[in-house]
Amino acid sequence: METRETRPSTNPPPVAKTYNDRDRNEFLFGWTPQTEIWNGRFAMIGFIAYLLWDLAGYSVLRDVLRILGYES
Repeated sequence: METRETRPSTNPPPVAKTYNDRDRNEFLFGWTPQTEIWNGRFAMIGFIAYLLWDLAGYSVLRDVLRILGYES
């Protein structure tokens, strides 16, 4: 027989804890797993933005290579 958890709909479930038994959404200063995730997300957004910028014809890399003489 399966037992179900019963609670009123106004009572939220307990907060999920991380591996070190702290609140997952607690503000922690420094390099934490959550800040690393956000850093990766912003890096992906920046990379996609650069690709779109390059496809539009505004290539910074091509301009720098042209100035340095590596591209004819």
